[in-house]
Amino acid sequence: MEFEKQLKQALEELRKEKKRKFNQTIDLIVNFQKYSHKKNPINLFVTVPHKVKEKKVAAFFQSKSDFVDTITLDEFKKYNDKKELKFLVKKYDFFIAQGILMPKVATTFGRVLGPAGKMPSPQLGIILNADEKSISDLKVKINTSVKIRVKESCVKLAVGKESMKDEEIIENIMSIYNELIKALPREKENIKNVELKFTMTKPQKIRIR
Repeated sequence: MEFEKQLKQALEELRKEKKRKFNQTIDLIVNFQKYSHKKNPINLFVTVPHKVKEKKVAAFFQSKSDFVDTITLDEFKKYNDKKELKFLVKKYDFFIAQGILMPKVATTFGRVLGPAGKMPSPQLGIILNADEKSISDLKVKINTSVKIRVKESCVKLAVGKESMKDEEIIENIMSIYNELIKALPREKENIKNVELKFTMTKPQKIRIR
């Protein structure tokens, strides 16, 4: 497939760039055309075959858990302090919650978690029982999921790490790209072009047509 071939070439070019002292993230940038994110908002989770990164997860539970960092109901009042709340949102990539606590989570944390796109959601993040199996299954899902939330005329998503094999990165990109096309009102027609970059490199452009 032509698109996959171009992705492979782009990765080869990016790997020729100066080596950095850290494991760079690989970003996929999709630029849209003839598409209004206000008329057709996109907010979805895509499961990818290979873990992009280990996400830091925190939970809103009724009691402390040994399997995930927990904020219990008794501790909610501490987060009336804006500083504490902002620090919490920065510290964690993802939040999960017991369904029974969601109204209180929304009241206490919604004003900051909402805009940051980190509110526990029914799609991925709300569980009934805070037992070991439910938590570990959910964490696996979270680490192999990419959230696509379109808020402007392009979207930038982390799709892998420099240390991954090109094939794994391409498989992740294809999973995300195919789901994104399905979510767009005019599918491929709404995509202007695609770019691929490492944290410290300039993007490589990929033509769609």
